[in-house]
Amino acid sequence: MHNAFRPAWWLNSPHLQTIYPALLRRISPPSGIRRERLNTPDGDFLDIDWCDNGNQPLVLLLHGLAGSSRSGYIVGLQHSLSAAGFASVALNFRGCSGEMNRMARCYHSGETEDIDFLYRTLRQRFPDRAMAAIGFSLGGNVLLKWLGEQGDKLDLCAAVAISVPLVLSECADKLDNGFSKLYRDYLLRELKHYMRVKLRHLQNIGQHEQADRILKLGELSGIKSFWQYDDKVVAGLHGFKDAHDYYRRSSSRQFLNSIRVPTLILQARDDPFMTERVLPTSAELSDQVQLEVCAGGGHVGFVGGSLFRPQYWLEMRISRFLSEHSR
Repeated sequence: MHNAFRPAWWLNSPHLQTIYPALLRRISPPSGIRRERLNTPDGDFLDIDWCDNGNQPLVLLLHGLAGSSRSGYIVGLQHSLSAAGFASVALNFRGCSGEMNRMARCYHSGETEDIDFLYRTLRQRFPDRAMAAIGFSLGGNVLLKWLGEQGDKLDLCAAVAISVPLVLSECADKLDNGFSKLYRDYLLRELKHYMRVKLRHLQNIGQHEQADRILKLGELSGIKSFWQYDDKVVAGLHGFKDAHDYYRRSSSRQFLNSIRVPTLILQARDDPFMTERVLPTSAELSDQVQLEVCAGGGHVGFVGGSLFRPQYWLEMRISRFLSEHSR
């Protein structure tokens, strides 16, 4: 389905749409944000950030690669959801909350155990509360894969996934070409830094067995592509045979037909992280999945409005979809 979103005239390229909100938007978290630490079954922890104002519908938020609960798109959405009458809780993937986790284990595009753990924990606390879930980019892939894996076992009123790398191999290829290589190089620098910090942290807290798992990966400085990083690090730490196996098993497009929760997928045709080849056909979608493809919008961009009053269309579209399915 095509959508009527039109980019702001002063952000009239996919790269401006992508870069402006990521680097130039300044927004403070809503007042009253509260952090909670959940201990996971494997002896690690997850930090979650609450924006909770009563017994309103609760929305789970999943950030993207190299992001956190403090990413502008998460914080902006928490403001928007609060104004629309929703509470929210933002998950920080392992090692993304500002404090490194206790294990070599990281997060990746196919890792759905942690969102499932969070959902089960919250559902146990709030058995009758309406819940929804939203994921951006990598978090969107995790969300869609989890929704498909769980099928009709979830009690969610709605879900939204934005700028999703639905076919991971295609996205890895895209990031090796043209201007997109700048995004690739930035993200790889962030990931290598993440692994260096994790290694030092594990050594400092005496988790030498976990630290050795990272040391056994070898030198990471020469990695120049996601194919190389995912082959060495993600596959090496998370039980995949290689990058091909990781991409094949973790890409979310294959799970779309099994989704039983009302779900909106928002994509841009000009997304510099992927090509149109990642987009599913209507035959691949369950009757609960609504795909909206905008001509423009970049990657987690979708900025309209004027130069002095930019409008973050995603926040309006997401709030409207959730309101339609949570009352």
